[in-house]
Amino acid sequence: MTKKKKRFIWISVIIVVVLAVIAWSKSKSGDSFKVTTSEVVERTIVETVIANGKIQPETEVIISSEVSGKILELPFKEGAKVKKGDLLVKINPDLAQASLDRTQAALNNAKANKAGADARLVQAEAQFRNNESIRSRNQILLDKGAISQADFENIEASFETAEAEVKAARESAKAASYTIQSAMAGVKEASDSYDRTTIYSPMDGTISRLNVEVGEQVVGAMQMTGTEIMRVANLDVMEVLADVNESDIVRVRFNDTANVEVDAYLGRKFKGIVTEIANSAKNAGMSADQVTNFEVKIRILQESYADLNDAAMSPFRPGMNATVDVRTKIRENVLSVPIESITQRTDTSKAKSRSSVERILGETKAEDQKPITCVFILSGNTVEVVAVETGIQDDRYIEITSGLSTGDKIVSGPFDLVSQKLMPGDEVKVVSKENLYKKD
Repeated sequence: MTKKKKRFIWISVIIVVVLAVIAWSKSKSGDSFKVTTSEVVERTIVETVIANGKIQPETEVIISSEVSGKILELPFKEGAKVKKGDLLVKINPDLAQASLDRTQAALNNAKANKAGADARLVQAEAQFRNNESIRSRNQILLDKGAISQADFENIEASFETAEAEVKAARESAKAASYTIQSAMAGVKEASDSYDRTTIYSPMDGTISRLNVEVGEQVVGAMQMTGTEIMRVANLDVMEVLADVNESDIVRVRFNDTANVEVDAYLGRKFKGIVTEIANSAKNAGMSADQVTNFEVKIRILQESYADLNDAAMSPFRPGMNATVDVRTKIRENVLSVPIESITQRTDTSKAKSRSSVERILGETKAEDQKPITCVFILSGNTVEVVAVETGIQDDRYIEITSGLSTGDKIVSGPFDLVSQKLMPGDEVKVVSKENLYKKD
């Protein structure tokens, strides 16, 4: 075989291979994508904010002692029900009693001093009146020349001395009165301290927490943070203290309704309502890389757990874990599609509803391209891109405010195909979800 003939054969083989590859590529490009579709219909969309939290009583009072001492009595145990005015704690009153005795003695002494000051004032006033009378008589004698000027000046000096003694006695009596007032205040303070050795319940409720035992020493809260002895709570009205992320807090409003799920009651949903929203972040002032949350209180409505009520025990206990779904917005009878059917593709200001994104891209510079929200709508056995505007969404569907009409068929899956691979004009084959990933 000649060299020229061998070259011809090799060229022919290469051409055949290239043609085969091209033919195979064309055949592959003609394959259709398996997709699932959904119909654009009207639905009610409920937007929610999900947060985790702990159950706590809506009303809970911390019981601390204002005086220091040893606990002598604790009539109730944790979990016991109490009435307003019931004795909760009895603290050793010996120190308070001694203080009361001292202040009472000081008051008695002040009263005795006041009596002495009053007596001295009466004596000084009598002496003053006597000197005043002598001065008046001698003034007449002086005018008649019966006594000398020197004798009268001695009498005048005695009068002024008596007058000064009256003023001093009055000030002493006034000071004694102030001393009595101070001593009375001391007695009242000591009496109050004595009274504080017994602590009574400020409300009807339940002992939700008991932190001490009989015989323990407690620190008073007069000058510092005292010992927390117990907590009394109204367990009839419970709430969830939830941490809501800063990105969601702006959507939460007072009186928003909520579904409450409690770990202790799996599969059960209770009704709730937002009663408080924090104005400041829970971890304000912390480092910037930490998650910022706001505390929100959701009251659990009693009618939603009426079947669980027990006269002996509340169905909810402080500290239980809970998850809340706060309903922030509701749209009734609005056009909606599955969330997974929405994608973002690059487009420009030239984009129009039901226009091909890829065709527009070919007419636009890369730096002018902007992402648009769109869906793929079924047109025969191919798809085209439709730009849409969206509203609120729930966990499955999203509101369509423009771009689609009731009854439109849109591609809803698979997600990776909708979000990345599918292009305008691609052929598709509509299948059920069960057959989506089955091989033909």
